[in-house]
Amino acid sequence: MSSVAETAVHEEKHSDVIGAKMGMWLFLFTELLLFGGMFILYAAYRAKHQHEFFLSSAELNMPIGTLNTALLLTSSLTVALSIEALRRGSRNLSKLFLLATIVMGFGFLVNKYFEWSAKIHHGIYPNSPELLKASAGEQLFFSLYYVMTGLHGLHVLVGVLVLGWIYTLIQKNPTDPGNFIKLENGGLYWHLVDVIWIFLFPLFYLIS
Repeated sequence: MSSVAETAVHEEKHSDVIGAKMGMWLFLFTELLLFGGMFILYAAYRAKHQHEFFLSSAELNMPIGTLNTALLLTSSLTVALSIEALRRGSRNLSKLFLLATIVMGFGFLVNKYFEWSAKIHHGIYPNSPELLKASAGEQLFFSLYYVMTGLHGLHVLVGVLVLGWIYTLIQKNPTDPGNFIKLENGGLYWHLVDVIWIFLFPLFYLIS
């Protein structure tokens, strides 16, 4: 009887893990659809206003964009190392890598804040008097820039909060096996944030 009960509990936990992973993958798929639609819209407008997009791209801060790319790429590595460390039972090492990921995500947001602030200070934002004097292509470029990088920044913020929540769970309940699946799903979300930026960076900063 005890063996049957243990088997049922094991199957229930196994089912929960599979359900959690499937739910996360479905969620990530909807996120890809959202940003995929925006990328298609960007491509259509860029094909129509190629020269204006090129000129507008030169107004962006390349060093900050490059630094943010390095931060997200490195943070993807650290979150993967955090997952692997927790898999092996090295909880303190897992927390260290997870904290590094959170710090780099926060650094990305700080850099983006300064970049946006500089643009807004110079009157470059949607419907600003300065931007309304520019061509239609330049207006479209910066509208897409603020919408797409802003939405991505919101995803980074959500990711930082989720990873911070997982960090507290590992800290409070270090032996809870459910922490691993939460961290794994959180890592998948963070990798998506990274992949989206890998597309955004060349589209806005490296136009040729």
